[in-house]
Amino acid sequence: MKYASQAVAKPYFIFALLLLAGEILFGLSMGAQYLYGDFLFPVIPFNVLRMVHTNLLIVLILFGFMGATYYLIPEESERELWSPKLALATFWVFAAAGVATILGYLFVPYATLAELTYNNLFPTMGREFLEQPTIVKIGIVFVVLSYILNVTMTVLKGRTTTISIVLLTGLFGLAFFFLFAFYVPDNLAMDKFFWWFVVHLWVEATWELILGALLAFVLIKTTGVDREHIDKWLYLIIAMTLIAGLAGTGHHFFYIGTPEYWLWIGSIASAAEPIPFLMMVLFAYSMVKNRRIQHDNKMALTWAKGTAVMGFLGAGVWGFIHTLAPVNFYTHGTQLTAAHGHLSFFGAYVMIIFTLVAYAMPILRGRPHGNGPESQRIELISFWLMVIGMIGLTLALTVAGVMQISLQRIPEAASALSFMDAQDQMSVVYGVRLMFGFVVFAGLLTYLYSFFVKDAQTVTEPV
Repeated sequence: MKYASQAVAKPYFIFALLLLAGEILFGLSMGAQYLYGDFLFPVIPFNVLRMVHTNLLIVLILFGFMGATYYLIPEESERELWSPKLALATFWVFAAAGVATILGYLFVPYATLAELTYNNLFPTMGREFLEQPTIVKIGIVFVVLSYILNVTMTVLKGRTTTISIVLLTGLFGLAFFFLFAFYVPDNLAMDKFFWWFVVHLWVEATWELILGALLAFVLIKTTGVDREHIDKWLYLIIAMTLIAGLAGTGHHFFYIGTPEYWLWIGSIASAAEPIPFLMMVLFAYSMVKNRRIQHDNKMALTWAKGTAVMGFLGAGVWGFIHTLAPVNFYTHGTQLTAAHGHLSFFGAYVMIIFTLVAYAMPILRGRPHGNGPESQRIELISFWLMVIGMIGLTLALTVAGVMQISLQRIPEAASALSFMDAQDQMSVVYGVRLMFGFVVFAGLLTYLYSFFVKDAQTVTEPV
């Protein structure tokens, strides 16, 4: 560890992994309810499980991003973090608020929670992914602003690099677009229109900038490739991300009461959205091909390559499958959407967090040369368990989505099945989905176990 303040990343990483474990457990519970409707009912009904499942995902990614940033920025800026105490205070405030919110979802009826938090004074609750009480949303704003202040001051007082500039651009975009969470128009079409300004422009725009910066940092450290070479790739990726990602918001504006020109804008832009993810694949493998060192931390590089490939499959390929307007007419809101969501979130964002944890945590734990061979062997097993499990889960949801479309949406009205009858026909596929979900969870448990393996350390000097 080059800078003492990098140690503040450690609690963020640990908490992100704990949240991931909870997120998967709630996902498995939802999968069980698809097969056994009375599972956990009425203690935790499906709508509460889903709300907790999706909120944990968002929060764990934010914790992972914050930990990665606090580790990366001191090295990029070649100075200590501007305020380590502020970073630690932010952690405890965010963690406490997050835990309190989840407990509120689980043990307080949502309508009662809205009353207790005085949502009537400034209504923002009730929208998917943005179910947080208004007071919690305000707290998130202050947490993110303190986070950005800390990072920005560190960059301004130290060296400025392409990686830090791209990362800061993504962070400022993340903060700005979250402000639309406070705007809830009375008109439903307008509500959905601006709701996507948060959800899409996080996931398919600003978060991609953060992803690109974090991936570039790890590739520099593990391949030794010249920074100038990596910077050129990063500029190309970010340019395509902004061009395709911003206009690509239009593929969410199909058939919700918006003008017809969005059918064209959304379809054309969506055809370009896989390009930056494909470029990330080419970027990662080009860096590996031109590497100048053989870094002992092989798992960090494995996670980096896996992030590029799985991100391209989930966000690129599975996204493009159903974002052309004529196709989306039949696929929107089906299990095909869930297939894309699961693989893209895991491939692009959960795996980049694993990438940073794989590189940084051994150093933070006093292993400057990376974990030993046995620990990395177990981590590799966990990598393949999670990747295979998520691919299997995605394929099962894809089959379920195709079945849902063919049974429920394409037939003439007289022969189409109702929603519940169609779901009943898909029960076997849901069983397969649940099985692969357990494989993913087994992979995470294996990964956590790798932290406790003690073996001989390697001797190659770290970069």
